[in-house]
Amino acid sequence: MTGAPPAGWSTAEPVNLPWSTRQLTDLARARAPRPTWLVAVGHPDRPALATLRVLRTPAGVEEDVTLALGYGGDETPPLDAFEELATALDAEHGLVTLLTPLRAGRRDLTAPPRLEAPPVPVAFTLGSDQADAVGQARAGHPPLGPVPERLGLGAKPALHYSLGDGSDPGTWSVFQRLIHHLRRG
Repeated sequence: MTGAPPAGWSTAEPVNLPWSTRQLTDLARARAPRPTWLVAVGHPDRPALATLRVLRTPAGVEEDVTLALGYGGDETPPLDAFEELATALDAEHGLVTLLTPLRAGRRDLTAPPRLEAPPVPVAFTLGSDQADAVGQARAGHPPLGPVPERLGLGAKPALHYSLGDGSDPGTWSVFQRLIHHLRRG
């Protein structure tokens, strides 16, 4: 999402190790079956901060990633890039779900010592296996919208629900209705 690999990673802040997928993987394997929590940072030209929780499960390895990207007031976040990301994550890594929120904040991702507006959901993606478990017909036709876009090829696509542009906090209720519909199956 930044156009470059992370600059560094660590098991705690401050981040003090240069980026190395090999070292990160070796650490997670050495800690298995216990979970591993990591933090990674991007480069100053495109601020990014990610947390990663890796957990060994009976089905394999589960990863839970939270990623924050910093954009300035004169920059437009590439919200359409999340469809491509979700498609790749589903095809290559078994995506379960992806929630894409947007919030106003500082480009450098620091937080001031005061209350700020919470993020607002922009999109939700249901991985192909999850969409299949819910039922493609049910997941593909929520009664109150939004109508999802099919991601990937074949009869078992991931489903990407566009929820808004990140400006309306009322979108949380749209997201809640969607989740309620998907869970009722």
